[in-house]
Amino acid sequence: MSGTEWMHGLHAVQALLERDPQRVLRLLVARGREDARMTALLAAAARAQRPVERVDAARLEKLAVEGVHQGVVAEVRPLPTWDEDRLTTELGRLQQAAEEGGAPFRPLLLVLDGVQDPHNLGACLRTADACGALAVVIPRDRAAQLNATVRKVAAGAAETTPVVVVTNLARCLRDLKDAGLWVVGAAGEASQAAAQADLSGPVALVMGAEGTGLRQLTRQHCDVMVRLPSLGAVESLNVSVAAGMLLYEAVRQRGG
Repeated sequence: MSGTEWMHGLHAVQALLERDPQRVLRLLVARGREDARMTALLAAAARAQRPVERVDAARLEKLAVEGVHQGVVAEVRPLPTWDEDRLTTELGRLQQAAEEGGAPFRPLLLVLDGVQDPHNLGACLRTADACGALAVVIPRDRAAQLNATVRKVAAGAAETTPVVVVTNLARCLRDLKDAGLWVVGAAGEASQAAAQADLSGPVALVMGAEGTGLRQLTRQHCDVMVRLPSLGAVESLNVSVAAGMLLYEAVRQRGG
């Protein structure tokens, strides 16, 4: 069916059934699987009145490319990604709401500068969701994009935390600063520890690609560079682990 995609994995599919069931067009379920997790998934599908078809494992494996299907594949309407204009609009809306309600304006964004591995992107989305991030920003070119593998690793977070796809990351960072956000880049050689930086206000946390880190142009648009604590012999952390540590440092500073 045109304009749809396949999502796989029990947790990811059930999360979408519970949060936005109208986007689920149909479920293909492994013939013969009747355990508790599958029973819960089928109950959610029944409540949402979504059609279910029992199929053999070979068909599921063909549809769940690059992923473990766990006995279920769903045809879904994908959550539209945001562009720069939509992100600017949402930031403006949040700022207006904060001013009218007398609350602080302090959105939290995660920016990924060319992360290549879809598993890392999915893990970053999952942590960003847990930390209350407004969105995850990625470049359109030379970076992992939102697909079925990302959705499965994200375990439902891809349905709640928007992905902003931008054509020019440097320009996006300039726009974020114009909107009042503090742009904080992560690098192992930075002189300032993340815990010493102020991450309690409106902030965009910028992580580099696997292996190469932040590009020079991206660094030039950061207000400050910070490092994460490392007491062992390993030179750098996996980008999704580092993103999680930095996001939770921001959460800690904000009081949970």
